[in-house]
Amino acid sequence: MGRATINVRLEKKVWLLFVFIALGFSSCKEASEKQPEQIDGRDDKRPNIVIFMADDQGWGDLSSSGNSNIETPNIDALAKYGVSFTNFYVQPVCSPTRAELLTGRHFPRTGVYSTSSGGERLNTDEVTFAELFKNAGYRTAAYGKWHNGMQPPYHPNAKGFDDYYGFASGHWGNYFSPMLEHNGKIVKGEGYLADDLTNKGLAFIEENKNNPFLLYLPYNIPHSPMQVPDAYWKRLATKDLSLHSDQIDEENIEFTKAALAMVENIDTNVGRILAKLRKLYLEDNTIVIYLSDNGPNSFRWNGGMRGRKGWTDEGGVRSPLFIQWADSLPEGKKIDEIASAIDILPTLVSLAGIAPAARNLDGKDLSPLLFEENPNWSDRLIFNHWGGKTSVRTQNFRLDHENHLYNIPQDRAQQNDLAARWPELTDSLKNARAGWLRDVRPLTAERDHRPFTLGHPNFIYTQIPARDGVAHGAINRSNQHPNDTFFTNWQSTKDSITWNVEVLEDGHFEVELYYTCPEDQLGSIVQLSFGKSKIAKKITEAHDPPLKGMEKDRVPRIESYVKDFKPMKLGQMVLKKGKGLLTLNALKIKGEKVADVRLLLFKKID
Repeated sequence: MGRATINVRLEKKVWLLFVFIALGFSSCKEASEKQPEQIDGRDDKRPNIVIFMADDQGWGDLSSSGNSNIETPNIDALAKYGVSFTNFYVQPVCSPTRAELLTGRHFPRTGVYSTSSGGERLNTDEVTFAELFKNAGYRTAAYGKWHNGMQPPYHPNAKGFDDYYGFASGHWGNYFSPMLEHNGKIVKGEGYLADDLTNKGLAFIEENKNNPFLLYLPYNIPHSPMQVPDAYWKRLATKDLSLHSDQIDEENIEFTKAALAMVENIDTNVGRILAKLRKLYLEDNTIVIYLSDNGPNSFRWNGGMRGRKGWTDEGGVRSPLFIQWADSLPEGKKIDEIASAIDILPTLVSLAGIAPAARNLDGKDLSPLLFEENPNWSDRLIFNHWGGKTSVRTQNFRLDHENHLYNIPQDRAQQNDLAARWPELTDSLKNARAGWLRDVRPLTAERDHRPFTLGHPNFIYTQIPARDGVAHGAINRSNQHPNDTFFTNWQSTKDSITWNVEVLEDGHFEVELYYTCPEDQLGSIVQLSFGKSKIAKKITEAHDPPLKGMEKDRVPRIESYVKDFKPMKLGQMVLKKGKGLLTLNALKIKGEKVADVRLLLFKKID
């Protein structure tokens, strides 16, 4: 059958019938809350959780959405054997959606307002679903793109995940055996990144098969750079695409093919996880969720919807949402009620019987929609916000950021403005939007006074990357998009790099500088200082690797190219608790330039 064994399924169906007859439960939901207790095996019968999140995949990038350009049988199977939401919404870009998924709260409340330079961080008092499940006895892991803060207490290990492997910033510059981290320690990846992340997920499932677990797999694709293994690229590269963007003049066909090839790789990896669950007889006791974080990262076929990533229109914020819980949720059910990423946390804690967060949530428990045929479900509003633009979605209408009103079931393309025909509805939604903005108070860079944290008392490692620094003098950033950049063109003792940091506790740290320097430029002395504490070291070992990434890119990238950086021990540094500037400068320059700088790594040694 390709699913759980027939005997196990029959046993549970007979037991469910007994529950309905003997106990008189009136709803499938109530029966499902008892059902996991009958699964043989481990002592704790609460359901496992697996959450897949794609990065920059559009609603239309699946064959189940009607896209004949692509084949995604494993993801499609989640809809076939589970529940799919036809009107599910996320935010227009990465960090806001991830914040809402993790917390169940509108992202502006959480401190997130940007995708880099610290604006992607969750406030320290926000509670994630990982913290709730960990506190309830679950083993928790996240493997992939975090994008909600790098330094503890913003790091995933500080937000409820026992194990973390991946990269904590946004876009990354290399998807083949790149520099990554494992619980704060810098490591090297193994093979294609999405495959590597899946390997870690498979090992986590195997290790925790006898305990309840929560596995979060936020993949890095199909976000650019558009790198994908040959086997996937070759199938799409020579294919004549049958469906295209309505903005065909703006579609880059090679980019479309690369994105679809990357989604097919996701599909393969989703299939590997599902196969592992079946092999271990865990499928019937595992809730599997699949979604994306925003609309497509290019103009390509997306069901005729207006917009793409970064837009607050339908095409920028509509995402697939599939939820499978074999033999508990109905197979193939489609739900038309609007729902949002903020609903995932309250739904999961309800399904698993976990105590919800103490603070108020903005999301709704979707369980009545999942289990009941005619649920008592109130109308609601969903807000999408980015770049100063806010749109409002009701069950049937969307008010866009320019106050045009559209009947979405009849007009997904948002072509027929009904604002003049429905003035009262238009005005009410304008007022609701204004009230929402007053309530959530979106943060801005000018109002964000949070320094980058260093030396959290509960964590050994703190990364201070180039992406969070400020260059002074002639020093340049390798690209305007900061998340995978390094600093270069360091020419003078008057040049410096600074980071606005807060040392959270007095401590002794071993500091490493990740650098490159050609042999003919060796001999410069670099100094790192914070307050009265200073350390200095001469660069004596050459390391001058070439830039890379272009050889793997299927289309030209907009992000920085990268290279392999070498760690050099700067020495031990005593830091006192407090705020200030962490400064890297040169005391002496031997050649024309000092070095290129990617990262400072602080390791607590006391």
